[in-house]
Formats: sequence, structure tokens, C-alpha cells
Amino acid sequence: MDSAFIPSLMRWYAEMAAALPWRASTDPYRVWLSEIMLQQTQVTTVIPYYERFTAVFPTVGALAVADQDTVLKLWEGLGYYSRARNMHLAAKTVVEKHGGQFPTTVDELVTLPGIGRYTAGAIASIAFGEPTPVLDGNVIRVFSRLFDIDEDVTQSSVQNRLWKQAEQLVPAANPGDYNQALMELGRTICKPRSPLCGKCPVHDFCLAYQRGVQEGRPVKKKKAPTPHYDVTAGLIRNELNELLIAKRPDDKLLGGLWEFPGGKLDGNETLPECLQRELQEELGIQIEVGPFFVKVRHAYTHFKITLHVFECRYLPEGGAPQALQCADWRWVEEADLGRYAFSAADRQVIEALNQRSHMLF
Repeated sequence: MDSAFIPSLMRWYAEMAAALPWRASTDPYRVWLSEIMLQQTQVTTVIPYYERFTAVFPTVGALAVADQDTVLKLWEGLGYYSRARNMHLAAKTVVEKHGGQFPTTVDELVTLPGIGRYTAGAIASIAFGEPTPVLDGNVIRVFSRLFDIDEDVTQSSVQNRLWKQAEQLVPAANPGDYNQALMELGRTICKPRSPLCGKCPVHDFCLAYQRGVQEGRPVKKKKAPTPHYDVTAGLIRNELNELLIAKRPDDKLLGGLWEFPGGKLDGNETLPECLQRELQEELGIQIEVGPFFVKVRHAYTHFKITLHVFECRYLPEGGAPQALQCADWRWVEEADLGRYAFSAADRQVIEALNQRSHMLF
């Protein structure tokens, strides 16, 4: 690959780089935190989360001694919660196995939970000046247009070749700025749709632009239709009018978050039948399903759900709750729900509860 574009890219970055809070320091903890938060998430969304997170956990040591519920509550709404759980584990590993000092090389960094080749490259180059490449979606898009790659970039063979080519391009001087410049170019100019080629500092070197095929790069296979599931949840109240919430297992989707218990509709059962079955399997309890409360629609990365929520009454003669298919359970007052980290769908249920409460008073 021709590196002639690099001087133009670096001049553009020096003049146009956004003043982002994590760029104020090359502290590896803050570089790492920002890179983890930016995975699958827009910069504008990340900034307030980053600032709140570093205010509570200013160092890797502070994060290491935190409890998971506090970490997840700060992460609430950012999505992809395995990032937060792995980050918490990685912080503990840095403290326990590395004396609180981040490893400085890619080979060492990838041994930490949740840190892959891309994130390791970002930390090593930005925080420690190691001339190592990064290859995320933004950089792949830039390279696929710059060098007019007409192969499916989701194929592992193509990605392996891109990594090798990226290694050859990364400069020995200021590799961190170079990597950030590529990512910034992909984020602000070389966008997935309608790239701003007229404003691009490297369009003179861009083969796809010269050939008029930039809108067709990168090449990706067509996505399969997104599946949809109907899911039930219960607002289960005891004789004290407390609500039952359950904690999802760490190894499941949304692990570590609290939820209103329930589950996915199976076969030809009715929604109330589904809810009764799920509650028996998950918590070993019996309930009386009452009136419908609210319907919530939510899209995850690979599927969509419609959440059907019902008011329910706990039947103590059926036995006390047990953590059969959940990590924990708790009876809580409605006013205390805000203390717990919930998924986006369950937060919509809580908002509906709050709106009803306001209407009553």
C-alpha cells in the first residue's frame, strides 16, 4: 500500500482534530476507557458517560475496587454491557497482576479481559508510542476507499490482509496521532453514506474517489433479516406492594443488569401462560397474572423484541423466590428502582410507572 497520503492526513489532523476530553491526556487508563466506550457507540453519546465515569473512578485502581452494580449503574444506557463487565475485570487484573500499571505492548494488553487487537493497538500507540496499527470499522472504510478494495471486508481472509497492510503503513513517528487521524477521518469525513469527498484531505490519493465507486466501498455481504421475538415481563407485587426484580447472569445478554422477570414466548402459549412458565423456571414462584400494563418495543444488535408487561400478584403459597435461572433477586419499593441498573427496555417500563405515579398525585 502506498503511504503517500500520510503527510496530508497528518496536517489535516493537526488542524482539525476535535477537542475530545480523553485527548487531554495520554494516561493509558483514560485512553483504554475511551476506546472501550467508543466501541459501537457515537462520540457525542460517549462524552458525558466518560466524564461521569472518570469523576467517580479517576484511576484504574479506583475502578478495580468498585462493586459491579456501581459500575453497571454508571454504564446504564450506554449498551453492550459486557464491555463494562470486562473493563471491571481488566482493572482488577491490572492492579492484581501488573501492580496497577498498564502493560505497554500489544501482546501484553490483549491478555486483559475485553481487550482485542484493535483496542490494544490504540492503547499501545496513543499512550506508549508503539508503532502498531488499529483497524476498526472507520479505518477499514477509509482503507477500502483509499485503495479501492473490491472484496468483502467482513471475510476473515480480507481482514487479515488489511491488518498486514496496516502494519506496513503505520509510521514510527507519532503512531498514536496517525491512528487517531485515521479514525477521525472515518468518523467525520469518510462516512458510511454520502462521504464528504470534497472536504477529504486525502482525496487526491483515493482510488475509489478517482474511479467514482466510493459509495460502493466497503463491500459487505447483505445482512439477513432481523428476527423479532415477543417477550413477557411481570410487575410482581407482594403484600407490602414491593416489586420483584431479578439480576441477569453475567454470562447472558445484559448480564449483571436487573430486570422485571419474565421471558420469551414459546410455541402457541398465551402471553400470561408464558409469564407464569418463565417465572416458575427462573424463580420457582407462582403468580396471578393481572391486567396488561404497557408494551415496549426495542431493537438489539441482532434482533428486535416487543415486551409485553403485566401487573401480577405474588402467591406466597407457591414458595419463596429462588435464584434458579438468575443471579439474584430482590423485593424493592417502586421509589427505589432508580438505584439499580436496568436495560433500556426495562427503563421504559420504569418511566411508564413514574408517569402513572405522577398522574395519581
